[in-house]
Amino acid sequence: MKNLLGKWNQISLVKQIVIGLAIGVALALAVPEVAKSLVIFGSLFVGALKAVAPILVLFLVMSAIAQHKSGQKTNMKSILTLYLLGTFLAGLIAVIVSFIFPVTLTLAEGAEGMEAPGGVIEVLKTLLMNVVDNPVKAIFNANYIGILAWAIVLGLALKNAPDSTKTVITNFSEAITKVVRWVIRLAPLGIMGLVIDSITTSGLDSLLGYGRLLLILIGCMLFVALVVNPLIVFFTARQNPYPLVFQCIRESGITAFFTRSSAANIPVNMRLCEKLGLDKDTYSVSIPLGATINMAGAAVTISVLTLAAVHTLGINVDIPTAIILSVLSAVAACGASGVAGGSLLLIPLACSLFGIPNDVAMQVVGVGFIIGVLQDSFETALNSSTDVLFTAAAEYRKKRLEGTNFKMKKAV
Repeated sequence: MKNLLGKWNQISLVKQIVIGLAIGVALALAVPEVAKSLVIFGSLFVGALKAVAPILVLFLVMSAIAQHKSGQKTNMKSILTLYLLGTFLAGLIAVIVSFIFPVTLTLAEGAEGMEAPGGVIEVLKTLLMNVVDNPVKAIFNANYIGILAWAIVLGLALKNAPDSTKTVITNFSEAITKVVRWVIRLAPLGIMGLVIDSITTSGLDSLLGYGRLLLILIGCMLFVALVVNPLIVFFTARQNPYPLVFQCIRESGITAFFTRSSAANIPVNMRLCEKLGLDKDTYSVSIPLGATINMAGAAVTISVLTLAAVHTLGINVDIPTAIILSVLSAVAACGASGVAGGSLLLIPLACSLFGIPNDVAMQVVGVGFIIGVLQDSFETALNSSTDVLFTAAAEYRKKRLEGTNFKMKKAV
């Protein structure tokens, strides 16, 4: 048994996850009743990630800021620019594709009792209220805007603290990081449980009626991941972006696809940044921030489903309004994590731009929940993998401008 575990540990984590995925699919299709008993592994894995992520973010960010030396440069301005640019371009691509391949919907109920935000001001107000949330409540509810705000404030307050105090905080940060590594080693079992849950619970039959809509959504997200983002990285770092792109998709995107939670994927992204040799002072802030505002997948979802409602109702849309929708989708997507229900509940906000009644818009949200098994998985995979991609691109740009010889890490 010990030799077997030793050989298993010699296999890379990505290959272990692929094995777990294959076993999960095989069990779900061959013996679904027996396989259902293994769903608990998926719930435990996601629960463990969600439990450790808020504490990890708090201590990592607080430690990074407390240890930060005056005059030491970070790449946060470049990373923020890349986050916002990537989100806007994703929304724009979705708008263009929706005009080239218009989709109509058979409107479905399923969003009853859910309340959508009334406007952009309400979304921004929610974000600001999350900033001043009680710190204990922020950690309990995984409110990463609030956790980031408190981590930054406490880090600044501790900048002049004795070295012994900073060492204690750093030790806590390293201890939590070690716990995260232990949790991530369980990813193969977790992914197996999650894929069994998806296949045995939802199946694919319920998605067939929305095949064209799913094709547009997934096609847009793949185009952003494999064409738009690589172009952004190329113009930023001036090197072949695809080794880095594929590594981020493989090591971050696959896990995010099954957990369907950017928050749960924060520890995975932190580990990948460490593996890439990125600056810890930067990625300890940029990764949790990206899980909050870097929402290219959400921008695609909001744009595509809104324009599907527009085409269904036969509303004419001019070019200036389409551009406004792209901007609105990007702004709304950045606020998605602060609204219960994520990106889907921001669709009525975008629909209001075209005068679509709220009861009709909420039926579109119902369609979103029907296809959510795949839509949300691809959306989260794009969002989360891009956090690492843009963080790395900004650091490579800094090294290029400093004249440092470097080469992007190959996907291994």
